[in-house]
Amino acid sequence: MFTDEYFMKMALQEAEFALEKEEVPIGCVIVSNNQVIARAHNLTEALNDVTAHAEMQAITSAANFLGGKYLKNCTLYVTLEPCVMCSGALSWSQISKVVIGARDEQRGFINKQLSLHPKTEIITGVMEHECSSMIKTFFKSKR
Repeated sequence: MFTDEYFMKMALQEAEFALEKEEVPIGCVIVSNNQVIARAHNLTEALNDVTAHAEMQAITSAANFLGGKYLKNCTLYVTLEPCVMCSGALSWSQISKVVIGARDEQRGFINKQLSLHPKTEIITGVMEHECSSMIKTFFKSKR
């Protein structure tokens, strides 16, 4: 049986790919009918593009896979709570479910009192320790 933890582990693998490239280690996958249709990680440094967040890359990839801009009946698994920019894109995509590993108290959309599409289900805290420790370790190494 596929669980939220199963797919979050894939998102963590993507975050590890980002870490290997010295990107902020955030990864995500988008799933439709228990099939991964998009995988992505941060590419802001590699592409020299502040919008190249893992979620933005995955949304574009999933839309291309599906042949349309809406991600209804899809779930996004992401290691860190989406920022305001990414939450706006997720809202416009009408994604059905967002599963978040670690919360981002400073830059995440939840504390900014923003919401996603009214029909989008949000789950937080899936593999939270693993997700938060990866990002904390990364930033400690940069200081």
